[in-house]
Amino acid sequence: MGFSIHSKLVADTINLGSFPLCEVLLMNDCRFPWIILVPKIPDLQDFHEIPSQHRDVLFQEIEKVSETIQNNWQVDKMNVAALGNQVPQLHIHVIGRRKTDEAWPNPVWGYGKPIPYDTADVSIVIQSLKRQLAISIS
Repeated sequence: MGFSIHSKLVADTINLGSFPLCEVLLMNDCRFPWIILVPKIPDLQDFHEIPSQHRDVLFQEIEKVSETIQNNWQVDKMNVAALGNQVPQLHIHVIGRRKTDEAWPNPVWGYGKPIPYDTADVSIVIQSLKRQLAISIS
């Protein structure tokens, strides 16, 4: 079977486009600067399954997203995680955290109700992120 993004990720995010290895998704929750990377490798579930020839590229893509979040949102801490308990497809959360955010210092998962981006605001965020990340349209 070919590559596709899990339906829960599609429902919870805004697709920004593609890096060479990963699809780049913006979590549709304006409370946290939060981007999800999904390697475009079919049937991938866990980090140890990433083919060795793709590991450096994945790390470079995580680094690029982390730096972009840090520069745009002036966060105190970057969280990078891949849990996969609800969505079995390997996806990497890159989340900027502030000591003043409503979930600090706890994890963001399951904390309160997501607040979707305002339609007008999100287009500005999307265009800015695409430019800074040099993302190709998927």
